Amino acid sequence: MTAAGWITMLLSVAFAWTLFIWCISKVLSKKAENLVSSNMHTPDMDEDDE
Repeated sequence: MTAAGWITMLLSVAFAWTLFIWCISKVLSKKAENLVSSNMHTPDMDEDDE
């Protein structure tokens, strides 16, 4: 592989790892109560059970 090929490969792998780590850190830094809404209301909740 040429030097340009190695540079391209290393830059793309570094970018992918950076994006992956950034996404994981964003998810883990959120508080648990912000991730799941406890007061969700969906249309099927209005239907009566028969």
